[in-house]
Amino acid sequence: MIELISEKISVDKILNNLEDHSTGAVVLFLGRVRDHANGRQVTRMAYEAYAEMAHKKMQEIEDEVKKRWPVQKIAMMHRTGELELGEVSVAIAVACPHRKEAFQACQFAIDTLKETVPIWKKEQFVDGEAWVEGTVPDSGITQ
Repeated sequence: MIELISEKISVDKILNNLEDHSTGAVVLFLGRVRDHANGRQVTRMAYEAYAEMAHKKMQEIEDEVKKRWPVQKIAMMHRTGELELGEVSVAIAVACPHRKEAFQACQFAIDTLKETVPIWKKEQFVDGEAWVEGTVPDSGITQ
């Protein structure tokens, strides 16, 4: 389950898609819009994506996760558009037989998504706005 969506992320939908009686652990990560960044007051966020490439990169992440860990099912959803404070912008969930692998796989998935998937965010502040750029993949250099 890989989706870029403009509507609110449904945790119930994600968990229903991960239903599998062979798994004993489901780890769910939710990234939410917070009210501050770099000492400035955030009022909302906007996300844009290069959808075709984002889907491809998210599929690559899923494939790599399933190679490294005994993941039975995985879900990745990311919002696009305008988000209010507290709204979920990204959700990743993995289902594995055991918790250790589930935690490791989920952390790898979110870290890799943030580094490689072409999704950009604009932080909107009380006194202006700024596009936030991430890490250039494989270089460790922040732009």
